[in-house]
This record gives sequence, C-alpha cells and structure tokens, in this order.
Amino acid sequence: MFDTILLPTDGSEHARAAAETGIDLAAAHDAAVHVACVADTGPLGDLRLPGDAASAEDAIRGQAQEYVDAIVERADAAGLAVTGTVLDGPPEEALLEYAREIDADLIVMGTRGRGGVHRMALGSVTDHVIRFGDIPVFVANSESQSE
Repeated sequence: MFDTILLPTDGSEHARAAAETGIDLAAAHDAAVHVACVADTGPLGDLRLPGDAASAEDAIRGQAQEYVDAIVERADAAGLAVTGTVLDGPPEEALLEYAREIDADLIVMGTRGRGGVHRMALGSVTDHVIRFGDIPVFVANSESQSE
C-alpha cells in the first residue's frame, strides 16, 4: 500500500515517537523511508545561537543533520531503505515540496498537541501539512505530548 514514507523531524520527543511509528509502518509495507529536517535559518532561527549569522546557520544545519542521522540509523537498523536530508525554507512548505519531489505515499508526523494561543501564535507545521498537502498524513500524538 505504501512505497515511500516521509518522516519529518525537528528532534523533539514527539517527532522521534512518530518516526518509530513510521519505521514500523515502513517495515510492514516494505516501504522506503525518507527522513527530513528543515533547518530553520530564518530570522528567528538566527536568534537561537550566539555569534554571526553564518556560524549560527552552520550550527542549525549541523543540529538538523544530527536529528536526521539518528532516525536514519534507526531505520537502517530495521533493514529499511532509507535516505536522510536537511531542507531549507519555511518548514511546512519545504516538507510539502519534498514530499511531492520524492513521490511520498504517506507522511508520518508528530504533534505537540498545542492549541489555543500557542497554536495561533506559533502555528502548526503538522496542521499546515494536513490542510494544504495532497498526501495522506498519519499524525502520531500521545498523551505525554501535552505542553
């Protein structure tokens, strides 16, 4: 049923839990796995780390690559065909574009379960992917994911 599954990650516990679900689904369907993290190097991303913008961008990209590598390692250990990549741009748009590029059959994402003011102020990448994508999205949300 699924040939290609996209596992986006931001390094959070929620994303790691969703990746485990995605790896299990991929194993059950003998699907290829693509792991992606969007390096948030926009204006707010640059403020997270000290130093000049170039070194901050390098640090953000390095951290994103570490997040990807951890899930790639897990998928590889499960015997799956796996590819990892770090993307650029607004996360929701970058993920949807990449999903189309790899012809993903399914996106498996985590959610923090934010609502109300948090969601209005911060938005939701998962919500955007669900609402504006044309690819099925499996959302993994556990009771331990409330903030």
